[in-house]
Amino acid sequence: MPSVSLLRATSYDLDRLSASLEELLAPLGGMAAIVKPGDRVLLKPNLLTGARPKHECVTRPELVYCVAKMVQAVGGQPFLGDGPAFGSALGVARNNGYLPFIQELNLPVIEFHGDRYATANPEFAHLRLSKEAMAADVVINLPKVKSHVQLTLTLGVKNLFGCVPGKMKAWWHMEAGKDADRFGRMLVETARAIAPDLTIVDGIIGHEGNGPSGGTPRPLNILGASRDVFALDRALVAILNVDPDRVPTQRAATALGYNYDLSEIDFPLAQPHELAIRDWQLPQQMMPIDFGAPRVLKSTFKHLYIRWIKEPLTAYSQKV
Repeated sequence: MPSVSLLRATSYDLDRLSASLEELLAPLGGMAAIVKPGDRVLLKPNLLTGARPKHECVTRPELVYCVAKMVQAVGGQPFLGDGPAFGSALGVARNNGYLPFIQELNLPVIEFHGDRYATANPEFAHLRLSKEAMAADVVINLPKVKSHVQLTLTLGVKNLFGCVPGKMKAWWHMEAGKDADRFGRMLVETARAIAPDLTIVDGIIGHEGNGPSGGTPRPLNILGASRDVFALDRALVAILNVDPDRVPTQRAATALGYNYDLSEIDFPLAQPHELAIRDWQLPQQMMPIDFGAPRVLKSTFKHLYIRWIKEPLTAYSQKV
């Protein structure tokens, strides 16, 4: 029976957040049960965009900082990585206030590079995934609770799509996006291949409405953690009072036999109904998942412009 640790947390104040995370992970054995001395530990936040700071589109840097300190305290070697849709991981992190925390902890920020990895599902014989994620001794997945105009919700499973490097994400939208269920299966198989050792979800302030970036911040006062990303996502869908059949990753996980009924999950702290949100706002209008070739090309050029021209010029003009 997978264990999902849930608790109410109301602040990103570092001392209070650190205490909440210690309480959250205690039923799972604490960080020492997950990270051993010398382990190279990938911290994988949601670094969606640098264009909307303070709109709660990304995992808060305070959460990443506190988790990195916990990893260091047990002898692990954390590093930060993601594959943003536009720009670099460092550029998006910088725009969202990560830099002081990165500098204080001397936390490396790496850009993802791809290689092909076999899966157990013949539908996706090989997936192009981050070599850095696959080579890490431990992967800690740090998603943000958000609504999503294409996938209804983006939680732990969807956050691991960031381990698909570069513009391969846009190409997947074009290749598999015409079939929402196939796209969901691809996301589930990506999550299974990455196999995060721990997922901690940032739900203190979520992002509702027309997410993943065009919605509005919404205090939820929730932290959740599990060693099973599918169990944690199932609990969060219940907390948000969303029908799992509306979420492609939930449908796919159920069809492939990786999902759970709530009765099959152990909740050592709070129960989902104790943290329930009755009026969570989903997107006003859903958008197609598939990208046409012109959109993929436009997206690719935008990414290259931000990554190689805009970000370097911005960094050059700043005093760091």
